[in-house]
Amino acid sequence: MLQSVEQSDSEKKAPVEYAEMPAPKPSVGRAKLIAKAILQAVLAFLVLFAAFKGMNYLVNTKPEVAKRPVTEKSYAVETATIVQGDYTPSISVYGEVTAGRQVDLRALVAGEIVAVNDELKAGGIVAKGDVLVSIDRFEYEGALTEAKANLAEAKAGQVENRGRVELEKANVVRAREQLEFAQKDLERAQDLLERGSVTERTVDERNLLVSQRQQSLEQRLNTLALEEAKVEQQEAVIERLEWRLEDAVRKLANTVLKAPFDAIVRSEAAQVGRLTSANDVVASIYSSDELEVRFTLSDNQYGRLVAESGTVVGRQAELEWFLGNQPLLYTAEIDRVGADVASTRGGVDVFAMIDVTPQQTPLRPGAFVEVTVPDQTYSGSFRIPEAAFYGEGKVYVVDAENRLVERRVKALAFDSGFILVQGDLSDGETVLATRVPEAGEGLLVRPLESQGTADSSQTDTANN
Repeated sequence: MLQSVEQSDSEKKAPVEYAEMPAPKPSVGRAKLIAKAILQAVLAFLVLFAAFKGMNYLVNTKPEVAKRPVTEKSYAVETATIVQGDYTPSISVYGEVTAGRQVDLRALVAGEIVAVNDELKAGGIVAKGDVLVSIDRFEYEGALTEAKANLAEAKAGQVENRGRVELEKANVVRAREQLEFAQKDLERAQDLLERGSVTERTVDERNLLVSQRQQSLEQRLNTLALEEAKVEQQEAVIERLEWRLEDAVRKLANTVLKAPFDAIVRSEAAQVGRLTSANDVVASIYSSDELEVRFTLSDNQYGRLVAESGTVVGRQAELEWFLGNQPLLYTAEIDRVGADVASTRGGVDVFAMIDVTPQQTPLRPGAFVEVTVPDQTYSGSFRIPEAAFYGEGKVYVVDAENRLVERRVKALAFDSGFILVQGDLSDGETVLATRVPEAGEGLLVRPLESQGTADSSQTDTANN
């Protein structure tokens, strides 16, 4: 069995000898395929040639179609009629409302606060003369009573001093009379001595009497001077006591602190029972009738106004305070110019006094408002819309045939959507007021005021 297996394996491995085959001859089918491909190419060429000829025939034999006439395009634009005149543009800036007069009320005397006005609180409204704070009066009433008593005592002493002066004046008069009598008696004694009627002793006695009378007169004069000096000293005392009386009256009056003007309370620091010292701030108030707005004009704006009138003081201004959607309008008058140039804001600070009527909503300090001030007046200028001004000073005028004519102008100032210009313009002319990218000399336009039904196929409308 094993042998048969080995034999089978050897038989499988034995090489197989193949018989040599002859070379194949060219196939007749291949030639048919080539002929078929050539025929298809010729047919495709004939189809293309026939299509080309047919297209040429159709083109050459098509009927003539009437050409549509060329229509010139026009632009529907807005125009404006210009008028030459003296125009004053407006300067629009922003400013802040401030208090024109404000003061910190301080206690002028020390003591206990015994009463406070009900309106003495932030936002409260007080009238001129209203009592804001009352301080205990007991101590100051006592000082007033003492000052009155001292003054009365001093005046009584002055009456006594003046009486002594009058008495001494009378004594001086009597002393002079006695001196005159003694001098006359001495003269008689000297005459009698020359005639031998009296002795020298009698004359000496008369001289001694004259000397005594002279001494008595000098004493009276000295006493009179002393009494008059006492009167002057007492006058000084009376003046000092009168000042103390006035001071006591003033301090008593200062126990009541009153509003110096109609005002609105900004802050307060007074309560009943509080002990206050002199010079303590009790309340801060500002005048409700003297509000002003502070705004800044640039150097150019300020220079134009000064060049025209020499000063900005007295120039009117208008204010707009925006509360919600409805602005509140106020009028103001420029009152003064800031002391220094506002270098940090690049201009000059200007203050205008606001005129607020009782019917208007009251302003408050700190409100942010828009201020409009009339600028310099430009004589013989034209006021055109901003859209009518093209770069490099060009303006287009619409002539009688609705074509644009270029004019050269010079811009002077801007004025709320308009430009003031001077140049080659005439009063009553119509200028183009719409931005047209193709604007140029001779361009056909159609003003909206005279435009009928617009043909969308022939009219291009320029956008602003």
